Amino acid sequence: MVTACLADTGRWVRHNDQMSVISPYRIALTAAEEPVLAARARSVRGPYRDRLRARIVLAAAAGSTNAAIAAQVGVHVDTVRKWRRRFAAARLAGLKDASRSGRPPVFTAADRAEAIALACALPAESGVPLSRWSCPELARELAARCQIAASASTIGRWLASDALKPWQHRSWISVRDPAFAAKAARALDLYAGIWDGEPLGRGDYVICADEKTSIQARCRCHPTLPPGKARAMRVEHDYKRGGALAYLAAWDVHRGPVTGRCEDTTGIAPFSRLVEQVMTAEPYASARRVFWIVDNGSSHRGAASIKRMTRAWPNAQLIHLPAHASWLDQAEIYFSVVQRKALTPTTSPAWIRSASASPRSKSATTPSPGHSAGISPAPTSTTC
Repeated sequence: MVTACLADTGRWVRHNDQMSVISPYRIALTAAEEPVLAARARSVRGPYRDRLRARIVLAAAAGSTNAAIAAQVGVHVDTVRKWRRRFAAARLAGLKDASRSGRPPVFTAADRAEAIALACALPAESGVPLSRWSCPELARELAARCQIAASASTIGRWLASDALKPWQHRSWISVRDPAFAAKAARALDLYAGIWDGEPLGRGDYVICADEKTSIQARCRCHPTLPPGKARAMRVEHDYKRGGALAYLAAWDVHRGPVTGRCEDTTGIAPFSRLVEQVMTAEPYASARRVFWIVDNGSSHRGAASIKRMTRAWPNAQLIHLPAHASWLDQAEIYFSVVQRKALTPTTSPAWIRSASASPRSKSATTPSPGHSAGISPAPTSTTC
């Protein structure tokens, strides 16, 4: 409360204006602190609390009183005193929120270790008839085995903290071919346009060939409905089976076109028909050399397949990939695109359905499923 005398009237009046009190915590910013606080005060994307605290400290460093700062930023004067004091004591680190105790833990570290150990073991080791764990199944097993009543969401948080996902799996394969490096190098050199240390000429072509077996030719009983606003594409569940087919494809690595055909099954004769389909067409019929890169499938395995290829087509040369290394065959990339873009999730494409109705009775040229994905700039020649 302040009492004052007015000089012109000689009367004493009282009002409630508080006198400015100088804070004992004087703020002097260093050259490193000032740009950091200025950036926080200007930020519109950062947390509001950081922007507010930076403005308080900057105003305090400019010499403003706590009451003036409170009126300027729109907070209580006690809030200004708090952050002025915290900054004076710990500098920038003092502007962070203090740690809170939080809710007392319900489960012990031993309980969490039991859940992690169970998740890192195969279900068969515990006598559970499952191929892999999920969080609800882990919760049930922990409750039955260790009397730990943890929910599935709690177990999910424990696993996420250790980056564990026991419901996922990855396949692996060991290199068993003793000549893996030499055989793989031949294929990789051909992909790069090199053979026996020399670049390939204008009359040389490289083809990757493979088979995609057991393609189910299915026809949905009702047409697939397109996606709409807030609605995904809808695929009718029921379908009619049209049989299973094998799709053989030969991909020109450097030029791009894919030549394919549908067969009832795989084998030497179907593969020979694919080779004939390619080698009787230009530019392969008049090519100087055509390198066929294949895996070790039964249709083209061993030295007998090399002799068979050379005897039928003198300008063709069969190159085998190492054992268990069909992933080096670039035709696998094309088949992956066919599976994802043409076969899943609705139905087999038109050329598969027609082949199912009358195998090897029609010949058609259709756009390649890989063409839309940027694999083949030219149409695919498919014979069914």
